[in-house]
Amino acid sequence: MKVAILRFPGTNCEFDTQYAFEKLGYSTELVWHKQESLSKDFDLVVVPGGFSYGDYLRSGSIACFSPIMKAVSKYAKSGGKVLGICNGFQILTEVGLLPGALKRNNNLHFISKHQTLYVENNNNAFLNQCDKGEVLNIPIAHADGNYYIDDEGIKKLESNGQVLLRYCDKAGNRVMVNGSVASIAGICNEKKNVFGLMPHPERALESILGSEDGIKMLKGFKV
Repeated sequence: MKVAILRFPGTNCEFDTQYAFEKLGYSTELVWHKQESLSKDFDLVVVPGGFSYGDYLRSGSIACFSPIMKAVSKYAKSGGKVLGICNGFQILTEVGLLPGALKRNNNLHFISKHQTLYVENNNNAFLNQCDKGEVLNIPIAHADGNYYIDDEGIKKLESNGQVLLRYCDKAGNRVMVNGSVASIAGICNEKKNVFGLMPHPERALESILGSEDGIKMLKGFKV
């Protein structure tokens, strides 16, 4: 399996992401944002975390105009799998591949900590190694992770099984972490080939660092 990992000016999680996928035995390639096309032999495209273009104007709002994002949109619309992590999630909403938007955290502070997550749906490539209702421990680190979508949008996400992860306590009860609608931490598109989440699974591969639960997520893409 071959994974493309995008790089924008300001991206800072590309090497962590590369380490994570290669640890799981995948082949990886870093792709600069000025590239206008993607190789057809990629099985997954990852838009990693970081601060693309310094998060000026709004997180992801400049990166969505980079040449590579036209190629990513074309790849996704033809059925290719795309995963956006943190800033990558923000970019995928800005470019329109995922519904909704990410706003400033409701407490206006940057949040960095381990956070428990409830697996809401596992009938997708991203979470098929997890049990529905399982509670995972994955780090979060963001200032703009407050997911928003209107009432009609949340009903559509719920009915289509597009809500993947919610913030929860250790018992699985929903908690409010950053103001996200319905405590949403991760979603997918209607076709279930584009995924976005604010937590960082690439930082949860080693028990010595607090959790190995990210392995289950990233292994789900194995083909």
